[in-house]
Amino acid sequence: MSFDVPDDLRYLESHEWVRVAGDTAEVGITAFAQDELGDVVFVELPEEGAELTAGEDFGVVESIKAVSDVYAPVSGTVTAVNDRLRDEPELLNEDPFGDGWMLKVAVTEESEIDDLLSPDAYRGQIE
Repeated sequence: MSFDVPDDLRYLESHEWVRVAGDTAEVGITAFAQDELGDVVFVELPEEGAELTAGEDFGVVESIKAVSDVYAPVSGTVTAVNDRLRDEPELLNEDPFGDGWMLKVAVTEESEIDDLLSPDAYRGQIE
């Protein structure tokens, strides 16, 4: 099975993605991750203003099959949370790279982005 791996993103081995625009990073889970989880029924996310550390968990995704921690790809301050996921957690399944985004983060350590997987490296991991 082939999964969408957008070329404008960077990835964690734990299947989170990050889209960087300036000093802001948008974060979510990949199509592969949502497929492995199955139907998502609950999402727990931090509040705006929370401080994230790259590689540390920041939330939980619960599906009909499993409960999974979600990890921060970069360090920084949460500037926005996708509140739609509280009432519509299925957005993670339906549009993981669009309406299913989870957080926006003001990045404090831009060098961490270079440590993330490229699209080709991530494809190699999931194929």
